[in-house]
Amino acid sequence: MSNWKIGDVKVTKLQEQEPVWPGTAVLKQATAEVVKGEGDWLDPFCQDGRFRLSIHALLLESEGKRILVDTCVGNDKKRPGFKEWNEMHLPFLRDVEKAGVSRESIDMVICTHLHVDHVGWNTILEAGAWKPTFPKARYLMVNREWDHWSKFDGSADFRNPIDDSVRPVIDAGRAELVDPNSRLTGEVWLEATPGHTPGHTSVRISSRGEDGVITGDMIHHPIQVAHPDWICDFDTDPRMACETRKAFVERYCDTPVRVFGTHFAGPTAGHIVRRNGGFRFEG
Repeated sequence: MSNWKIGDVKVTKLQEQEPVWPGTAVLKQATAEVVKGEGDWLDPFCQDGRFRLSIHALLLESEGKRILVDTCVGNDKKRPGFKEWNEMHLPFLRDVEKAGVSRESIDMVICTHLHVDHVGWNTILEAGAWKPTFPKARYLMVNREWDHWSKFDGSADFRNPIDDSVRPVIDAGRAELVDPNSRLTGEVWLEATPGHTPGHTSVRISSRGEDGVITGDMIHHPIQVAHPDWICDFDTDPRMACETRKAFVERYCDTPVRVFGTHFAGPTAGHIVRRNGGFRFEG
């Protein structure tokens, strides 16, 4: 498991899976030919013109609090629209506990948004019912995000994760609806990055003069740093998602702020820089 320090804040990557997908499964412009044409800066994040992706949680340890950012896909979840994720049985929790992180030690769970691959380990199946995985944690989600998905009546691919991974947490009284720029500790706070979903949020870290930011799905793959106008089909508001991403890339370019990609494989963390008249991500 990879670890980083942002001042006094420890960041640990808790890996669930690392799939390799055609780029076009995420971004229609990302054909194998186009991806290969980007050059060797993308090598850590691609394989034979396809995207290497990572599905992981990030554990923040700040001021005595353990904060888990996003909870991947999860086990036993019925996901007929995502066959590779349907009723999985992965050793994620065992691996986490082997790393010295018990379920009971998590103080907060942050959902950057409420899509299938970000809420799955919110709950586990116990005696035929979905129960909060982290029994002592407050599950934080942005109020606008919950308002949108609580009323959603569309595809089961998006509705099922709400029913088995979000509502049970709310029903158990473990959820807390928060504003999109809420502060969690003196070193960690949320940063509104809407567009991919209405209440999408990133997570900012600042400690002892060092800074970091966790993207969530505002950026899916480092190629979008170079092409922030490339839209993911899963974006709720494509225009807003594009504007948010462009502003993010420009804000953090050529700064010491370390960027943690929620789906970035390889180095996962790095910096946005200007190269050859454009933007790049360098791990």
